[in-house]
Amino acid sequence: MTLDKASIGSTVKVTKLTGQGATKKRIMDMGITKGCDIFIRKVAPLGDPVEITVRGYELTLRKSDASFIEVE
Repeated sequence: MTLDKASIGSTVKVTKLTGQGATKKRIMDMGITKGCDIFIRKVAPLGDPVEITVRGYELTLRKSDASFIEVE
């Protein structure tokens, strides 16, 4: 399952990052790496962006970027 499909209020663990090049590097620079826990705080009314909590801080991701993050 990818992060964009995770339900609101759930905590998931990152298993893999599938992006390439600058996209993957940007996601990793935000602190999203394999094995970290992510809490899905809320989703905007039209579904984009997704607000998450990772490593103790809030972060907002586009749905297209969230689709590169595989979680369990």
